[in-house]
Amino acid sequence: MQEFNNFLVTLDGYIGSANWFAYALLGVGLGFTLYLGFPQIRYFRQAIRIVRGKFDKEGDEGDTTHFQALTTALSGTVGTGNIAGVALAVYIGGPAALFWMLVTAFFGMTTKFVEVTLSHKYRDKAEDGTMAGGPMYYMTKRLNIKKADGSTIKTGKALAIFFAIATVISSFGTGNLPQSNSIATAIKATFGIEQWIVGAVLGVFLFMVIVGGIKRIAKVTERLVPTMAAIYLIGALAVIFANFGNIGSSFVSIFADVFTGSAAMGGFLGATLNFAFIKGVGRGLFSNEAGQGSAPIAHASAKAQEPVSEGMVALLEPFIDTIIICTITGLVLLSSGVWNEKHQNVFENSDLLVLDGSYSESDETDKEAVAKHLNNVESLSPYSGTVEVANGNIASSGITIIHARSFAEDVVVKQEEALYTGSLQIDGGSLGSDNPDGISLEGKSLVHSAKLTTIGFTRGWFGDWGQYIVSIGLLLFAFSTAISWSYYGDRAMTFLLGSKSVVYYRVVYVAGFILASFTDTTIVWSLSAIAIAVMTLPNLLGITLLSGEMKRTVKEYWADFHEKWPQYKKK
Repeated sequence: MQEFNNFLVTLDGYIGSANWFAYALLGVGLGFTLYLGFPQIRYFRQAIRIVRGKFDKEGDEGDTTHFQALTTALSGTVGTGNIAGVALAVYIGGPAALFWMLVTAFFGMTTKFVEVTLSHKYRDKAEDGTMAGGPMYYMTKRLNIKKADGSTIKTGKALAIFFAIATVISSFGTGNLPQSNSIATAIKATFGIEQWIVGAVLGVFLFMVIVGGIKRIAKVTERLVPTMAAIYLIGALAVIFANFGNIGSSFVSIFADVFTGSAAMGGFLGATLNFAFIKGVGRGLFSNEAGQGSAPIAHASAKAQEPVSEGMVALLEPFIDTIIICTITGLVLLSSGVWNEKHQNVFENSDLLVLDGSYSESDETDKEAVAKHLNNVESLSPYSGTVEVANGNIASSGITIIHARSFAEDVVVKQEEALYTGSLQIDGGSLGSDNPDGISLEGKSLVHSAKLTTIGFTRGWFGDWGQYIVSIGLLLFAFSTAISWSYYGDRAMTFLLGSKSVVYYRVVYVAGFILASFTDTTIVWSLSAIAIAVMTLPNLLGITLLSGEMKRTVKEYWADFHEKWPQYKKK
């Protein structure tokens, strides 16, 4: 599994975690923001009016209301990215990573506006009478190349097929596997229920919802999203106000090191500007999915004749999802101080690194050398060889154990639940495959993902009860994400193979959800990162090629709107 994860990390290094991907994502959002004149600011009030049903008309074609489409799309984005993803970004990139998440969300509001407008404009009616839309439809209809002799090269169709296949893959990598894993991990940590049991029970509920199609999904999400957001925000604000004296310094830390990277603090060894930027942008995309092309599939079901109006509804999503919810999660982590503290935990082999040589955290030279290694600036040698263990304590010298990007403390080795005595094989800095079964390392180190947010929620007015708020919030957030992403994959399968293929997709989707509940967390995140990037790239290309049409469509919308609703025309 470690070798497979290393392969995924290497592959992601050329795609989603590469500098060019983050620049492309922000570049498209920034470009459209300037080209369309900051629509995320100018159209924000109009978006609120539309969601409230101010301009609804009888007879508009579609399956859901504006609000239902919004909550369905939000249920797809408000998930582990808000709880585990923010914690992962801060753990890797420090407070500065949160700034880049917010920047991604601001420009992502425009990207959402564009992709939803174009996709809604070219939606179709499926064989079963429901609406079907998404980037694959505008690609098929608008991105083919016409030759001089009148014939057509179906480049758009090819791009649409590629996107649809990527959507099916991403439905597992974004909406299914990491959601299931995060739920099961949090439930086990809080209530002690085995992960496979959690996955099996929720898998049954998942199937009961998605088998009813978009109308049942919309009815569930319009009630679930407001409820889960309220529960989570109450718990988060209880932590923030309990640590009110740290709010000012928390905000300062977010912006202070934006262009230098986050400095070392506590157990956190620091992060370069590049690490903070890449991880902040990456987690921002995972949180709000702007540019990924997923939200247009949900919004295609909305009852609306004006594509631009539905695009305006969509621009609210990154604001709610990232600028509000992710910021609040970030303030919980920073104000409570848990983000740079070491906590007792069982070490995951994928986060474990054994260095050749003795390095001390109290020695600034050693600390800087390890930090440079973790930030890919200068490499240190991983240890390979045998380590002797006596009654749980590592007797060998000349090695340094790093876990979760921090110096590990109070490390003990166990076999099952008993202290281990014997030899450990270390290969390339990780536990070797020839070690006895049931070997694990425990100790103090930084933690990340949902576990870190859970600890943060115990530092507020609710005390230890705060962990239950995270568990319940994570359950609702992640489960709703799995529901929505099943619909995205459903529509992609409809595009590729027709409506009859959907039933088979749903069976595999639920099976994957159950299996992922007891899969290694790090591997799930690595797979998700690749799936997101593969889906995003063709959509960014498509909307960029149609930028001129987008601007004309917006201009036509306002001309028609002011004619029908002259009272809203500016004097």
